[in-house]
Amino acid sequence: MGMLFGTDGVRGVANEYPMTAEMALKIGRATAHLFKRKGHTPLIIIGKDTRVSGYMLENALVAGICSMGVNALLVGPLPTPGIAFATTSMRADAGIVISASHNPFQDNGIKLFSRDGFKLPDEKELEIEELVLSNNMDGLNPSPNELGKAYRIDDAKGRYIVFLKGTFPKDCTLEGTKVVLDCAHGATYKVAPETFFELGAEVTTLFNDPNGENINDNCGSQYPEILSEEVVKQEADAGFAFDGDGDRCIAVDEKGTALTGDQIMAICAKEMKKEGTLANNLVVSTVMSNIGFGIALKQLGINCLTTKVGDRYVLEEMKAKGASIGGEDSGHIIFLDHHTTGDGIITALQVLTAMKRTGKSLSELARVMKVYPQKLVNVDVKSKPALSTIPEIARIIADVEAQLGDSGRVLVRYSGTQNMCRVMVEGPTREQTEHYCRQISQVIMAKIG
Repeated sequence: MGMLFGTDGVRGVANEYPMTAEMALKIGRATAHLFKRKGHTPLIIIGKDTRVSGYMLENALVAGICSMGVNALLVGPLPTPGIAFATTSMRADAGIVISASHNPFQDNGIKLFSRDGFKLPDEKELEIEELVLSNNMDGLNPSPNELGKAYRIDDAKGRYIVFLKGTFPKDCTLEGTKVVLDCAHGATYKVAPETFFELGAEVTTLFNDPNGENINDNCGSQYPEILSEEVVKQEADAGFAFDGDGDRCIAVDEKGTALTGDQIMAICAKEMKKEGTLANNLVVSTVMSNIGFGIALKQLGINCLTTKVGDRYVLEEMKAKGASIGGEDSGHIIFLDHHTTGDGIITALQVLTAMKRTGKSLSELARVMKVYPQKLVNVDVKSKPALSTIPEIARIIADVEAQLGDSGRVLVRYSGTQNMCRVMVEGPTREQTEHYCRQISQVIMAKIG
């Protein structure tokens, strides 16, 4: 990855480098330049979540895009997957999302989709980065009569709702089903309640009153506690929490227990296998998936492939191996038969489909997988030598792995952004995982802390 773009676009604190209006203007210019084609007026769609800094960045992007002779279409607050959908459905040349996903409101980000609805490949991001950082775009300006225009699009939300409803099976209905939705004061605040209501569900919505500063604030997919209480109080069939930009979903069963992304994937993969839609009998997940996930899939006779952390790596592997479902334990799940990117609302609809088709409650369905206790410790380190080069560290990891055997696992890796070593142990009991985690952490602290 380059200097500007991380694994999910450009991200940072709003109004500080690189999330400034000036930088957004340059990214708008570079993106527009890259997608210009002769004999055709290119269109770039811009959507955002509900952060107050979205106005500033949106207007700067528009100025940059129009200055290069390209038209901008503004769809306003819409989930990230909704912008990916609009990009392909409206035959735009690219889509830009202004969002920092599940981060607090101070942060913002810019991520890009190509015309096929997939996130931009690394090499295209690097081209944009080089144009932005080289500061030599002034010679590329078109003449005054070739400047672009900006339009607001009012029907993107409605189109996206129709698309979402189309992913729910025609032979099923949500009549008589009670759901509680937590919209995280984010981009799903209008789309999610309307979609579930139009499919027949009885909907209670929490956290759908964004004010620009309350996005993800003790709500959404990372804080499902209030949702859990509400599901029990309402005697609802299920609850779903989305993150700020709507690409993640965490489910809550009728007893108020939150399900992990792994559990949701296991439920959906089992149902897809039964329905004959589990392409190549395969699921793709990351190294962060719980050991219980792999065990559950093995019992279901489903193959599993593992990638490094990041939805772009999951997607790459899914496309390469022809998988129809893949995702992360965080609740970012991709159903390639339905969409090009993770979509929290589609994930929720897939869970409801499994409930409808089996006639089982969500707590029953969740039994498909046992979640093994997990302990994660972050150890501050002075340097990051390869762990295999330090005999004492390599030895303690091997010892713990030998003791756990097939009933647990160890994952020790450095943080990509901080001077920190992450020690993660999963095992049969909480006491064992904590004990082993402590053992490994102490050796790492002694050697490189």
